[in-house]
Amino acid sequence: MRISQKFESLRDRYRRPDGTRWNGQQLQDATGGVVTRSYVSMMRKGKIENPGFDKLRAIAKAMGFPPESWFEESEGERDTVRVEPGKGGRDVAGRLNHLFQIVKNERTGEPYSSADVARMSLGDLTEEEVEGIRTGALENPTLSQVIALADAFGVHPYYFFETGNKPALLGEQEISALADQRARAILNKSLTLSDREKDMVLDMIQHLGELHDHP
Repeated sequence: MRISQKFESLRDRYRRPDGTRWNGQQLQDATGGVVTRSYVSMMRKGKIENPGFDKLRAIAKAMGFPPESWFEESEGERDTVRVEPGKGGRDVAGRLNHLFQIVKNERTGEPYSSADVARMSLGDLTEEEVEGIRTGALENPTLSQVIALADAFGVHPYYFFETGNKPALLGEQEISALADQRARAILNKSLTLSDREKDMVLDMIQHLGELHDHP
């Protein structure tokens, strides 16, 4: 969904107390000028498809919805895992550094470097941009940069926005295991199985583990 379409959907869902939809002037006043009337107009017309981190947060706070709602029902959501931000900080730099700590390179078992993540982004991020976000020097990444970081680590983009009100679905050990793309594929395919079929899969995995322990 394009950002303009998403914005219109959120304006329709999260209305003002009197039931009317937010307009540009009202959002400018509510955000203290962080989001101007003209900026709102350009977003609605699709002329801004890559807003900054601060704009998305300011609009969400003013309209009263969780910032992660910008990414609800995004494409590829089924191929990602949910991660709790950790204790190192809830800003974008803290959340990104938490991913560097818990997600390891499945081939080497070592943490990724900023250069690795830049390569995995396939040109969407430079090493300098990744470093800038990690250190906080680039404190207001764009929407495309956030999505590129999420894709590189296999998490949903709302990880960088989430308020933390929802319970974590996975711990750090599970997240590390799911850095393996094949493990994520197995998990996703198992979601459609019946309870009986899931028990059969677990039995098979347990049997394979026993064979591995006793060759």
